[in-house]
Amino acid sequence: MRDVVEIGLGKTAQRGYHLDDIAIVPSRRTRDVDDVSTAWQLDAYPFGIPCVAHPSDATMSPASAVRLGELGGLGVLNVEGLWTRYENPTKILEELAGLGEDARATKRLQEVYAEPIRPDLIAERVRELRAGGGTVAVRVSPQHTLALAPVILDAGVDILVIQGTLVSAEHVSTTDEPLNLKEFIADLDLPVIVGGCTDYKTALHLMRTGAAGVIVGIGGDDWSTTESVLGIRVPMATAIADAAAARRDYLDETGGRYVHLIADGDMQTSGDIAKALGCGADAVMLGEPLSLCEEAPAGGAWWHSAASHPSLPRGAFEVAGEPIGSMERLLFGPADEPDGQLNLFGGLRRAMAKCGYRDLKEFQKVGLVLDRP
Repeated sequence: MRDVVEIGLGKTAQRGYHLDDIAIVPSRRTRDVDDVSTAWQLDAYPFGIPCVAHPSDATMSPASAVRLGELGGLGVLNVEGLWTRYENPTKILEELAGLGEDARATKRLQEVYAEPIRPDLIAERVRELRAGGGTVAVRVSPQHTLALAPVILDAGVDILVIQGTLVSAEHVSTTDEPLNLKEFIADLDLPVIVGGCTDYKTALHLMRTGAAGVIVGIGGDDWSTTESVLGIRVPMATAIADAAAARRDYLDETGGRYVHLIADGDMQTSGDIAKALGCGADAVMLGEPLSLCEEAPAGGAWWHSAASHPSLPRGAFEVAGEPIGSMERLLFGPADEPDGQLNLFGGLRRAMAKCGYRDLKEFQKVGLVLDRP
């Protein structure tokens, strides 16, 4: 049983653990790093590395999404972002990158995102992604899924990502017709990724909608303000392990239908990625780390998708920093610093080899130790 702590008379809290609280335990076997595979597959779409891009305009343009696909990951373009509001948002992105320590940064984000979404630009961006030759994936929020889905589907995407800060299979509304995820997904002939979620029950219910993948976490990092705004903080190690337990039960329930888990939050280094996969994730969603590569459209600035919310922004604006290298170098090295921020998936391969595992499914069985009280 998980620890339950009494925080006051009549009120208890379950103990949860962040990725920083745990460490990987090597097994009795090691393996040559060249014999390790980081490949995985979502539905009919194979990928060389377990990397899904957080759909922030700071990191994902049509060009950078295509580039991530060329390198083995999955680029995801936000169809509610700047690329579907402006013919050419390059000048806006350059302006945002140059804001520096500007107290108006959040207000300026709200202003540029106030421009209406243009359906014709959604179709155009999907065509650009398709011309890049890789898997085409776009993100839409639950609130706008029903309105934008016809345009997205007519444009011809491969994977649809329905992502909000938190997504449930049982949204209740007395003012609007809520999105019925189960009915919506059942009518589609393409894989859908949904999330985020933070616990066993929500993960299980999202799996029961027919989703091919579930996002675990809310993209928490040093620049997320979800805790200070909403009081919500996600201990990622626990959240991933709970979602993996839900997947095991769903496998039994369905007789073998496997739902992929994508961890979104607390991912800065190759060690973080390895620990997230060791907890049971199939892939990780990278946000801020991708802002540091030369291909990032905002030139090193970073903001979450929710940072531009018109009435309740949840994410600070990070000023542009110097790129630390190309996207290829970020993912595969070489690294010239020993902090794990470069060669992210080379580091993952090395961790798998040191622990004796040959592929990601095997690596999910790795031992873990709690090394902080």
